[in-house]
Amino acid sequence: MNHTEVKKALRELADSEVSEHSKRFFKTGPGEYGEKDQFLGIRVPKIRKIARRSKELSLTEAEQLLHSKFHEERLCALIILVNQSKKADPKELEKIYQLYLSNTAYINNWDLVDTSAEHIMGRYLADKNRAILYTLAKSDDLWERRIAIMSTFHFIKNNDFNDTLKIAKLLLNDKHDLIHKAVGWMLREVGKRKMEVEERFLEQHIEDMPRTMVRYAIEKMPESKRQSYLSR
Repeated sequence: MNHTEVKKALRELADSEVSEHSKRFFKTGPGEYGEKDQFLGIRVPKIRKIARRSKELSLTEAEQLLHSKFHEERLCALIILVNQSKKADPKELEKIYQLYLSNTAYINNWDLVDTSAEHIMGRYLADKNRAILYTLAKSDDLWERRIAIMSTFHFIKNNDFNDTLKIAKLLLNDKHDLIHKAVGWMLREVGKRKMEVEERFLEQHIEDMPRTMVRYAIEKMPESKRQSYLSR
C-alpha cells in the first residue's frame, strides 16, 4: 500500500457523528489546544486495523501520511511507525527516530504523542545519549514538551528512572494542564515500580508541583497517604 491507498481505506470508515464528538473531545475550538484540527470520525481500533494491513508502508510513504490534515491519518502513520520500530534493526530504528524527530509539528495532540513517543523516541534512546529530551522539555511547543516526558515511559518500564525525574523537575513550573497530567502519570508509573523513588521526589518538590500533577502522581496510593500529600 502507498499513503494514498491508506487514506482511501481510512476515509471509507469516516463517520460524521464520531467526527463531531472527536472535535469536542480533542478541544479543537478557538484558543483550545487542538484548535482547527480536522477529524474524519474513525474509532482507534479501526485505525489500528488499517495500520496492521499497512505494515509494509515505506518511511517515505508513512511521512506523507503523517503530513495529513486529518488527525486519524496522522495517528495511523504513527501506529505504523510504532509497529515497525518494534521489529526494526538498529539502522532502521534510527531512520524511524530521525523521521519522528523531524516531524514533531505533525505530532500535535496528546493521543498522538502518547501512542508513539515511548515506542520510538524512548526505544531508540534507551542505550544512547538522551540530551535531545532535555532540549524538547525546554521547547516552546507544548507537544514537544509532552514528547520529552512521555518518551521516558520506555525507560521506566526498564526500571530506569533518572531521566523521568530530571525532566519532571524541569517541567514543574510548566503552565499547561496537559504537561501536569503527563508528568504526574510518569511519576505514578515510577511509583508502581519503586514507591520510595516517587515519594522521595514528592518530598523534595511537592510544594512546587501543580495540584493536577500531584493528583495524577498519587492516584494509586492509599487514601490516607493521598490526603496527606494533598493537604500539603
